[in-house]
Amino acid sequence: MSLPPSPAARLLEALGLPTGDAHDLPPSPHRFPDGAHYRVEIPSVEGPRVLSAVLEESRSRGVPIHRVSQGSGIMLLTDSEIGEMCGMCREARMELSLFVGPRAAWDTGASVVSPAGRTLGAQLRGQDQLRYALDDVIRAVDLGVRSVLVADVGLLRTLDLAKQAGYLPTELIIKISVQLAAANPLAVAVLADEGATTINVPTDLSLAHLAAIRQHCDVPLDVYVEVPDGFGGFVRHYEIPALIEAVAPVYVKFGLRNGPDIYPSGLHLENVAVLMGRERVRRAELGLALLHRHMGEVGTALRAVRQTDPVGPAVPAGHHRGAVPAGRDRDAVPPGRDLDGTDGAFSERALPTMSPVGAADAPGIPVEVR
Repeated sequence: MSLPPSPAARLLEALGLPTGDAHDLPPSPHRFPDGAHYRVEIPSVEGPRVLSAVLEESRSRGVPIHRVSQGSGIMLLTDSEIGEMCGMCREARMELSLFVGPRAAWDTGASVVSPAGRTLGAQLRGQDQLRYALDDVIRAVDLGVRSVLVADVGLLRTLDLAKQAGYLPTELIIKISVQLAAANPLAVAVLADEGATTINVPTDLSLAHLAAIRQHCDVPLDVYVEVPDGFGGFVRHYEIPALIEAVAPVYVKFGLRNGPDIYPSGLHLENVAVLMGRERVRRAELGLALLHRHMGEVGTALRAVRQTDPVGPAVPAGHHRGAVPAGRDRDAVPPGRDLDGTDGAFSERALPTMSPVGAADAPGIPVEVR
């Protein structure tokens, strides 16, 4: 029995807005500019030594990485440290996204430590703090950074206005933090309208929630498939195939459960941060291997990383491109069926594609400054 639509549902439909969550998980019609469905992000890369370890691990494991992000803030990195990270990411043709340093959680206000005020988190208290945050961004841009991570709507609007007026580079990526917590299609659309380039949604949104967001707007979403304990500790690797199909374009983001909170990081936590960075890459290897198993090991249609790239191939080590299950003839597989003969989420003709790592026009790559 189907219930009649409520007055609110009829109003939403009349406005051309989603009337509910997308429980049927319709395939996303949207893609990255290069036509790909997904990219890979490794978060909490807190300085040059951690970045070096992440790059080394990605090479040894053959794990592609399109973006690394940092959380402790631009203000807690020296000029030379930022320059070193920019150099490494420029060489690897990889996006480097640095978090804006000032935030309510580290300020003198009491609301953020109260039970009801914790949502202030990384937002900015007052115009002075917004100015401090803008100083952080200007410094990073002057050092070559072309992607910044923000958690405040006022700063988002300021950065977008500065880009439009020519004070900041038009190619500057404005990545929205998970702490801004846009949890429905209209909230995400508001951030996109204000200039957000890519949006990290809350970690507990279901696939139906995410699919509804995707049906309403085309901005890339950053989605944790493994979540730090402080944000819930969820491990959602088995949802990666459905996530990519329903939510593309999506950054598949590998956090780490059961790890300490290292913010703000520094030399006193560097060894731990390095080990956690390496383990995040290992988790990415596990998640991508699961994706390839789900696709019946059909890697030939993937928009893969060039074999000569310094970061490594798109298919994780031990997972071969174009493999056909034993005893199967590729030409005998009916159209629209997986190579294992099942109706999987992706057919051989509609496999998800991954952006190339190391592309000359990849977004957020630091520029060289003199």
